[in-house]
Amino acid sequence: MLRGFKTEIYPTLEQADKINRTIGTCRFIYNLYLAKNKEQYEKDQTFITANDFSKLVNHEISVQEEYKWMKEVSSKAVKQAMVNGEKAFKKFFKGLAKYPCFKKKKDQDVKAYFPKNNKTDWTVERHRIKVPTLGWIRLKEKGYVPINAKVRSGTVSQKAGRYFVSVLIEIQGSYEQVELGDGIGIDVGVKDFVIASDGQVFGNINKTSAIKRTEKRLKRAQRALSRKYEQRKRGETSATYRGSNIHKGVLRVQTLQMRLATMRSAYRSYVVSMLVKTKPAFITLEKLNIKGMVRNRQIARAVSNQGFYDFKLKLLSACRKYGIEVREVDVFYPSSKMCSGCGHKKVKLSLSERTFTCENCGSSLDRDLNASLNLKQATEYTVLL
Repeated sequence: MLRGFKTEIYPTLEQADKINRTIGTCRFIYNLYLAKNKEQYEKDQTFITANDFSKLVNHEISVQEEYKWMKEVSSKAVKQAMVNGEKAFKKFFKGLAKYPCFKKKKDQDVKAYFPKNNKTDWTVERHRIKVPTLGWIRLKEKGYVPINAKVRSGTVSQKAGRYFVSVLIEIQGSYEQVELGDGIGIDVGVKDFVIASDGQVFGNINKTSAIKRTEKRLKRAQRALSRKYEQRKRGETSATYRGSNIHKGVLRVQTLQMRLATMRSAYRSYVVSMLVKTKPAFITLEKLNIKGMVRNRQIARAVSNQGFYDFKLKLLSACRKYGIEVREVDVFYPSSKMCSGCGHKKVKLSLSERTFTCENCGSSLDRDLNASLNLKQATEYTVLL
């Protein structure tokens, strides 16, 4: 059984410098691989594989005086960046993803892959972990990563001035078997995040004061950073050497963005744990057309902030642990327009009608609760897990 763990680490100044240089080199190699493939395809309609590009880098590019810094970091981490680029192109050719984009430094979405070179690499202790080529690094959460487990692979990433390690661990044993009860249906939305058929209602965290206060701070930090960039465009000189105030502003914005993302992700994890805690036999949810929903500029931001896809992944992971079946009904299933009591379907139901009143049996209940009950009673569905 494989399980992933991600936690924050406290590297030394030398280790942090090496991590930054490795991540920067991987990002440069990835972008260079994309650019070379674009040139090659426009030239003779051919594609450069990761192995061929690795030979090109080793024999032609890295030997140049201006690119000798490529050899100062882990060669296997650099090779993994090329493999990631090849995977991105293959997904594009198969129609599974869009055309690969260049990695930007400000996005901080590049991770450094460190393979296991020796038997002692990726050794985990209660308060530290041994990363290949970096050595022992202190962990923030002591005892979070299992000590006696076997680490298969790991990556190191950087976000808003903080460093994280992600490891894939092989754990002996099987998932927990528990006695399951009745199934439930869940309806997700913007007014309330999740409404379950058993009566549980989880509100929208984006309407809370904590989120609104952090968003207000982020808005101010972004305006302040924008003013600094406008001063540079006008040719005004900065009060600090090499514009360090801009770097501080960027870090301030990144920190607030990360805080918002962490708060929302933690809330989604909490909702999933509360749903799985009841040990239902199955959980039925509705397939959402997120691309169509975000086209509506009135609700696009609210839908994006909810993180429905991340919630679905967390739910699948938790249900797999306890053996709970996850069902998904079609996107056109009329869960909101159908009466959960008699099955009568309404012809029209506007979004402003928050109470569902059946024209056939006269029953009246909350619109979202009615949808969750219909999802629980659905007979046509796809089993995801």
